[in-house]
Amino acid sequence: MGIAAGIDKAIAVVAPQTALKRTAARQKLQILNSGYSNYGASVVKKSLAGWLHAGGSSREDIEDNVSILRQRTRDLYMGVPIANGAVKTMRTNIVGRGLRLKPNIDAELLGVSPEERRTLEKQIEREWNIWAESTDCDMARIDNFYELQQLAFLNWLISGDCLAVLPVKPRLNQPYDLRVQLIEADRLCSPDNCDTIDNKIVGGVEVDQSGEVVAYHIADHHPLSYAYADISWQRVEAFGKTTGRRNVLHLMNRERIGQRRGVPFLAPVIESLKQLGRYTDAELVAAVVSGMFTVFIEKADASSEDAIGSIIPEEVQVDAEDETTIELAPGAVIDLNEGEKAHDMNPGRPNANFGGFVEAICQQIGASLEIPYELLMKRFNSSYTASKGALEEAWKMFNMYRDWLATDFCQPVYEEWLTEAVAKGRIKAPGFFTDPVIRKAYCGAKWNGPAKGMLDPVKEATAAEKRVQNGFSTRSDETMQMTGTSYYNNIEQLKHEEKELREVKKIANANANKSKSPAAAAGTGNEPAAGQQDAGQSIRSDDE
Repeated sequence: MGIAAGIDKAIAVVAPQTALKRTAARQKLQILNSGYSNYGASVVKKSLAGWLHAGGSSREDIEDNVSILRQRTRDLYMGVPIANGAVKTMRTNIVGRGLRLKPNIDAELLGVSPEERRTLEKQIEREWNIWAESTDCDMARIDNFYELQQLAFLNWLISGDCLAVLPVKPRLNQPYDLRVQLIEADRLCSPDNCDTIDNKIVGGVEVDQSGEVVAYHIADHHPLSYAYADISWQRVEAFGKTTGRRNVLHLMNRERIGQRRGVPFLAPVIESLKQLGRYTDAELVAAVVSGMFTVFIEKADASSEDAIGSIIPEEVQVDAEDETTIELAPGAVIDLNEGEKAHDMNPGRPNANFGGFVEAICQQIGASLEIPYELLMKRFNSSYTASKGALEEAWKMFNMYRDWLATDFCQPVYEEWLTEAVAKGRIKAPGFFTDPVIRKAYCGAKWNGPAKGMLDPVKEATAAEKRVQNGFSTRSDETMQMTGTSYYNNIEQLKHEEKELREVKKIANANANKSKSPAAAAGTGNEPAAGQQDAGQSIRSDDE
């Protein structure tokens, strides 16, 4: 090795490039046939030699690029149908009309009977609806809590993260003062848009020496807005110093350890979606041009006269001011000057391969987003088994994100509201403020979302019945999954309907028996007028 090193130094003096190649070749030989270096990490194989690769921490890979990803994702959502459909499919199936609260207190720990538990849960649910079903819960006073869920989740999909602060603001005719204020992801940014070198503040998120998030830096308005000249930042502590209350809810799905900002849902397929959108637009334009059947006439001499046949009126031209373009229109006949020729007037559209190509690309996009192709395109033309399998796979992902939204957004807001309700005495919860275990027992809840779609309702209902009979599931869970409603609320409604139905049948049977009696059939000969008779029967029926 000493001789080789000496030779390399000598060569480096007269031929630096040759010495560099010798050094690189020697390093390649050292790692040859060593684990991954001969496969995925190989720098010798020609199939991998041209692979441009680089990597860094979550700051270099994510936070430094998230602004561009966010803006491009929004552009795709507003202009590419597949991207728009993917985002709305997620929102509709995960949130739908909103995740509904079902209080689920721990009766065993609290030492209450099942009847007392049910009574308390009903009271909590009634009080919750006063706040959640009113726009008073929104700081902007526009949406109720269920619509805020849709807005927060949609912004998370498009922007990568979404913030919510929980201020207190009294309002008339509203017993609760808690408010929810959503903040768009762009407003969470470092002061003067400069992250600190020591990584203390990155993307507007501040951490301490142990890596714990301690504060958020929020701009007073959207940084990309043209409506404001100056911008300032407010430092909001993540938790209150005296109460430990959560001041900020940061909705984000982390991919890397140490990551502080979220990645938009469509980020992995941005390039594929953009190229697919361009291809679709090009095919659409080509099909339109193909259907116009425009004729070009080449003449021996240049002519300043109007074209033979139908000329395109200037008022209907798309770009009349641009003299370098030729307007096309259905059935148009256009002059050409001497020596000019027109080619490729018929692009041969529609393209027979368009559907198959788009389907293949959409399958790859769906695989990346965990949305099966059938659900992404809303095409269930395969067999029942294949379509059922696609829905089942999709619902694994939907349930995962639904639990995430319930845990990171719905449950913290509910616990803040319940704390206020107990503090104001509207909900009786002994020990709520003295023991965290008791507090958690009162705060137990389930969040039910939209029901899973059914391809064959009879088969689905039969399967649910067997699961309940064998103890694999409960009636409450099956009711929630199949219809998105509450089993106990359905039972109470059925009791009321059965009671009303029995009364209706009783009245109908009584009227039928009267019409069959001999006196009613023979008549007395002194029957009142038709209107009086109807009124008399109506009065007698009401008396009975």
